[in-house]
Amino acid sequence: QVQLVESGGGLVQAGGSLRLSCAASGRTYRSYAMGWFRQTPGKEREFVAAVSWSGTSTYYADSVKGRFTISRGNAKNTVFLQLNSLIPEDTAIYYCAAAGSDVGLGYERSYTYWGQGTQVTVSS
Repeated sequence: QVQLVESGGGLVQAGGSLRLSCAASGRTYRSYAMGWFRQTPGKEREFVAAVSWSGTSTYYADSVKGRFTISRGNAKNTVFLQLNSLIPEDTAIYYCAAAGSDVGLGYERSYTYWGQGTQVTVSS
């Protein structure tokens, strides 16, 4: 089993920035592809960004492209999401997830492990 813990969420004004972190523990002897999803009440969870297990490829939802940046940390299976130029529509619970392969990283079903989420609130 792998446990994922997110941190870094909070309340920020529109135009501001946040940096989310996700750290894995447990069976982390191998590298996983990592992704971020977000969810607001009454809506399905949506893909935000992902990074391949090697860190060489990144993927973004169109709604965040150019504003958010995903990166891997030096520690194995640590991932960051830099959120810049935040808008109220970015308000959501952000979830970190780990996948066993680089295939289909835009889809929830590709991920095996999930964190509990961290709240991001952007005020106008």
